[in-house]
Amino acid sequence: MSKNNKIKKRYDRIAPVYDSLEVLMEKGKMGSWRQNLWQKVSRKIDQSELNRSEIKLLEAGVGSGKNIEYYPSQIEIFAIDFSPKMLKEAEKKAKQYNKEVNLLEMDIQNLDFKDNYFDLIVTSCVFCSVPDPVKGLKELKRVLKEVGRIIMLEHMRSQNELVGKFMDWFNWVSLYTWGANINRKTVENIEKAGLELVEVNDLMSDIVKEIELKK
Repeated sequence: MSKNNKIKKRYDRIAPVYDSLEVLMEKGKMGSWRQNLWQKVSRKIDQSELNRSEIKLLEAGVGSGKNIEYYPSQIEIFAIDFSPKMLKEAEKKAKQYNKEVNLLEMDIQNLDFKDNYFDLIVTSCVFCSVPDPVKGLKELKRVLKEVGRIIMLEHMRSQNELVGKFMDWFNWVSLYTWGANINRKTVENIEKAGLELVEVNDLMSDIVKEIELKK
């Protein structure tokens, strides 16, 4: 079985209880960070020279749809995930919050969109799970417009030697439970993918970051 399929099966397995597993995290800092992320996205939309109806946004890795309630109105939104059962949970939230969104089963490493298609791309806690994160980031770069932006909320390996080693030791727990790595070097992977850092804000030490990227 390929690594992609293994991780997909893990997320399919936990999809019905995924939100319950993370409820404490969401009620803590993560919920606030998520809201702040989408406030930043909304500001980008307001500052755009395009009409709202012309703006295309991709949420790459929608998961169970935790971000859907914050989706801005009057723009065209696509949300993808490679787990069909996660998408079913996201569909429930789209109906709950009355949001128009194109939900599609798709692998971030092989996007079925043409080049230079999106004005904005958003990810939150996604690149801990992508089997080949550099390939996934290169795909986001490909489908992003030349003047577009990628806005990310991601956790990654600490650069602190002791904390980083601790994350390495315990990575297998989250990896084999649901396929998420806690020790990804995401900033390094961003640079390897040829994307440019516009802004990096540390939210929890150097482990959780809000990042803005461009081509």
